[in-house]
Amino acid sequence: MKITIPQEILDNRPEIELEVPNGENRVLLHSCCAPCSGEVIEAMVKQGIDLTIFFYNPNIHPKKEYDIRKNENIRYAEKLNIPFVDADYDVQNWFEKAKGMERDPERGRRCSMCFDMRFVASAVYAKENGFKVFTSSLGISRWKDMNQINQSGLKAAQLLNNEVTYWTYNWRKEGGGARMYDIAKREEFYKQEYCGCIYSLRDTNEWREKNGREKITIGEQFYEEKI
Repeated sequence: MKITIPQEILDNRPEIELEVPNGENRVLLHSCCAPCSGEVIEAMVKQGIDLTIFFYNPNIHPKKEYDIRKNENIRYAEKLNIPFVDADYDVQNWFEKAKGMERDPERGRRCSMCFDMRFVASAVYAKENGFKVFTSSLGISRWKDMNQINQSGLKAAQLLNNEVTYWTYNWRKEGGGARMYDIAKREEFYKQEYCGCIYSLRDTNEWREKNGREKITIGEQFYEEKI
């Protein structure tokens, strides 16, 4: 299967040297959503890296939001002919692991648990399917703690005796964070307005109410390219 990104898009991208760990050229990309993964995907394709998308995000809630985010990711993967692995939703397992952390703040224990859960699943899939390297689009978001994410990825690899390697590349570098939004607008991706879990939705809506803003309405906001 040949990945198909229009050549004019690749030609207009800056030259960024990506060094996949251990000289590998095949990477499993854990994708949290289409907007965050767009820049990561284009950067890897520009470099000629062979990637597969792994979608395992049991934190996303409610199911309507989960389905929208997953389907947007599938839409983009199919457009580019990138292999897409649709993993189990596994939401009840996530809620079990989150018990006692319902009121923890963003970037706290609950987020570490969430990253750990998703990265262990990614690492196991990578090992079982011949991938030596895996990485994630989670770190490109400025709302995330890059160190927290990387520690979870490295820990997941260690649990598998480092038979797979977590690639800690900072996808925000060289303007990656800005291009993430440019791609989201170009592709008119769904614009998720909270991190993903039900507690993030609750906290975001509480903040909005305090600041005189309307609560989040799921499924209505999309990025637009201004012409």
